[in-house]
This record gives sequence, structure tokens and C-alpha cells, in this order.
Amino acid sequence: MEINVRQAGLADAGIIAPLFDAYRQFYRQAPDLRLASAFIHERLALQESVILIAEDTQARPLGFTQLYPSFSSVSARRIWILNDLFVSPEARGQGVGKALLEAAREHAITCGAKRLVLSTAHDNPAQKLYESMGYQRDNAFLHYSLDVD
Repeated sequence: MEINVRQAGLADAGIIAPLFDAYRQFYRQAPDLRLASAFIHERLALQESVILIAEDTQARPLGFTQLYPSFSSVSARRIWILNDLFVSPEARGQGVGKALLEAAREHAITCGAKRLVLSTAHDNPAQKLYESMGYQRDNAFLHYSLDVD
């Protein structure tokens, strides 16, 4: 399968929203296309994230990844948080995830970033893909979070 990956713009929000809604459902969230659409539209409109979309040769969406900017104080450089990666079920196993991860890496290099980071669920089968692409499991740091809502 030929896969084209490009950076999404605001006009692509409607194309990405169903994929984002399916991504959220993978993480046990209730389907909510309106919420998904509004969230993606806002991120793109405010330029708060970079979304890379994978398409086939007929421009049908196959998957996406969403990157959020952050910084490393120690290295005084940008890092990118690869927060979301989703491939539609019918496109899995055909290199779409790999193409998206490679495009994210290229984007980070182009921006002069220090690194890409990601977190994933313990049972996410994509861990094998991440490790095959050179991502290394962090055994040096503990990660904490605090819900404030």
C-alpha cells in the first residue's frame, strides 16, 4: 500500500475528527464526534499541536499522529510529545503507523528538537512498533500525574 503522510491544516479537522473519536474510544471513552471535532478544530486553529495525517493514494484517511510542543530545560531545546497515534483498523499491519512515526521523527529533526517522547498503555500492542523504531522504554524516571478537575 502506498502511504502519503502530510501535515494537517485547519481544513482537515473534519477528516481527522472521526479518527480522533475512534482513538478516544480505544482508550475506553464514549463515542462523541462533536467533542472530537471541536477538540481537533481548536488545536489546529490555535496552532497548539501538529497533526500528521496518513492517506492512501485516493486521499482516504488511514491514521494520524498528534504532536504537542514542550521543552527540555536541561538541554534548553524543544521536545515533541507524541501524544496520539491511531491507525484505522482496516489499515493496520500495512505500515501506516511506521510511516506516521517516521514523519514525526522527520518533523522533530526539521524543528531542531532534542527528542520525541510518548506514553502508552501497558497493554497497547503498538509498543512493539515503537521499540522497532528506536524508542526506548524509560526505566530511569517515574512519571506522575495529578487530575485537577
